Amino acid sequence: MNSDNVLPGSTPSSIPASLFLTGATGFLGGSVAAHLIEEGGTESLLFLVRSESREQGLARLRDNLRLHAVMEMDLQRLHVGQIICGDLLETGWLQSERQRLMQLEQVINCAAVASFSKNPTIWPVNVEGTFTFARTMSESVRLKRFLHVGTAMCCGPDRPSPVRESWEFPPSDEQLVDYTASKAEIERRMREELPSLPLVVARPSIVVGHSRLGCQASGSIFWVFRMGFALESFTCDLDEQIDVIPVDYCAQALVALALKPSLEHSLYHISAGNEAACTFGEIDRAFAHAQGEEPVGERYRKVSAENLRELANNFEARIGKANPRLVLRALRLYSGFADLNYLFDNQRLLDEGIAAPPRFTDYVDVCVHSSRNVSIPAQMQWDFK
Repeated sequence: MNSDNVLPGSTPSSIPASLFLTGATGFLGGSVAAHLIEEGGTESLLFLVRSESREQGLARLRDNLRLHAVMEMDLQRLHVGQIICGDLLETGWLQSERQRLMQLEQVINCAAVASFSKNPTIWPVNVEGTFTFARTMSESVRLKRFLHVGTAMCCGPDRPSPVRESWEFPPSDEQLVDYTASKAEIERRMREELPSLPLVVARPSIVVGHSRLGCQASGSIFWVFRMGFALESFTCDLDEQIDVIPVDYCAQALVALALKPSLEHSLYHISAGNEAACTFGEIDRAFAHAQGEEPVGERYRKVSAENLRELANNFEARIGKANPRLVLRALRLYSGFADLNYLFDNQRLLDEGIAAPPRFTDYVDVCVHSSRNVSIPAQMQWDFK
């Protein structure tokens, strides 16, 4: 970093930070950081970390990157001068760090409250704080790309599948959860109110596990599959498809979109698409094989969302001790997404030269093995913060 940009107590670097990553202590952001480090970009990175001090922030970052199997040698190359203490709920750091921010060339914004609960910070972080951050970055003359991570599910219901990229959104009250509503709203505000921001939006589909590490870093959403097969019931048919990608594939695609000198579009799905999507029946067979058991197959029973309550009597016997109300609420939420039966078109991404993703069935086994000592109710906590 330039001496002007080195904070007291930081370790100087000969290479100015050029890429700012938010959300690096989370699941997707951690995988993005791991990929950037693996590709040799350590010295050029700056991280936003929620912490009281840069030392604490660096420790948090390293702890998360260990879950993503980053080598200890690479972790020790990270230093406190690469940490900006702050978050998107309280944005006072934007002014104090403005000089450093104005030197950046790329931003990958993974930070968000990614919860399907009624978390009161969803809107303040995902919309208001993110907009304040984006507005500040729109004033930079050096910034080449502001890559914002959205969600493919912000398209709302009643779209033809495969869903194509579109800037049109349903009203917030038609979104399935507050999270998707917030992600749609921030995209709208940035596009309409910040014309000078070099905005590119990437919308991942359903991110589950890691193709080599399984659920080591996060059990997010994988518990839904575990629960459905344990209960031998859910609201979809086994021949319906689901669009799932691993976090490491998503991270690699994000980095490619952030660093590619030119892009054909400003909006991309990162998804399985038609070619890599799997049916629930295929996932059932792969899941059972990994467990050393017979597939659910003909024992499977489709139930309506209205009748999910009838499964409650089997919860404790099949999934372990859990709060029945929370389990029912979770099943209803996820059944809403499953019932959409969406695939998300990924041709734009492929046309940029980014490889197709692996199929979920290719790595279900590592997700199963990495979850063996974690109960289903414990894994649920990833999504109900």
